Amino acid sequence: MTDAVFEVSGAPPHLTARATEWAAGPWNPGLMHGGAPSALVAWAAEQVEAPAPMRIARLTIDLLRPVPVAELGVTTEVLRQGRKIQLVQVRLTADGVEVTRAQVLKVRTAELDLPGDYLPALDELQPSECGMTSSRPGSSNKFGDNFEMRRVRGGFAVPGPGAVWFRQHRPTVLGQPISPVMRAAAVADFTNGISSILPFDAWSFINGDLTVSFARLPRGEWILSNAESWISPDGAGLAITRLADLDGYFGSATQSLVIERR
Repeated sequence: MTDAVFEVSGAPPHLTARATEWAAGPWNPGLMHGGAPSALVAWAAEQVEAPAPMRIARLTIDLLRPVPVAELGVTTEVLRQGRKIQLVQVRLTADGVEVTRAQVLKVRTAELDLPGDYLPALDELQPSECGMTSSRPGSSNKFGDNFEMRRVRGGFAVPGPGAVWFRQHRPTVLGQPISPVMRAAAVADFTNGISSILPFDAWSFINGDLTVSFARLPRGEWILSNAESWISPDGAGLAITRLADLDGYFGSATQSLVIERR
């Protein structure tokens, strides 16, 4: 069994990613958790060279169809190349059908002589102060098994807002390090799971997209998701999280939800 979420072959702009069982989510063992293609999109975008020092500032990932635990085509294209930004499109296909389309914005980086740090300080317990938790008590979530999780409050199967620390221990791409953006993208897709308002056994609340924005890149292995969900009576909703590492908050993420009875 491959000890990674994906095995990738080929060279940009056309790659092949074979998903392993570690990509599967809680809804169906044959379908991926949204964090798997999201982290793969981040990795693919980072393989696209820029003409100047740049980093990813935003990922916008549209999950057009359920993503099967299968072989995926990965195609990258530069939509806009400027001196200060680069906009990359990443497309994932299964059997020739597009299942995910993403746009990744990179921005120029430069050392600035700023008088201080203008990001919010972390006001939550550290991972060492929290108890361990699992991604879905009583059911299978192979993608969740790629993480050590420590619960600050709420969390999976606990209705209402939640805050959970995540540390990914299994590589997303075989033989490749997990980059800071990949870590954050994978964690961000757990937002609806740790902030669910409705019971999992009676309702589904899948996300049709994921947007992750970075004020700075995360540092270290631990990522905190401080999340809440808003649900409308018309069957739509929004899951929102603030993302932090051990040094403080660095970004945010949102998911557009589709609410259905099981």
